[in-house]
Amino acid sequence: MANKNVLIVALILIIVVLLGIVLYAFVIRPQISGYNVEKQQQGIDFAVVSIMQRAAQCQTVPLTYGNVTLNLIAVECLQQGQQTQQTQTQ
Repeated sequence: MANKNVLIVALILIIVVLLGIVLYAFVIRPQISGYNVEKQQQGIDFAVVSIMQRAAQCQTVPLTYGNVTLNLIAVECLQQGQQTQQTQTQ
């Protein structure tokens, strides 16, 4: 009788552990991954908007990746500079 109770308790514990694993795999982990993806997207959006705002003010925007740096400037700013030079030379 005692062996039967021990077996039942052991099977219940195994079922609870397996349910916990399934719950984590199909409910909790996807929510964590979704949160991470959402925050990554917000970071990308913030970076792009800040680059665009700075470039719109005719400021150079240095972008660095590793040991390579690229300086961006809006084409409109370059065109404005050319138009100003042309009117000054005329």
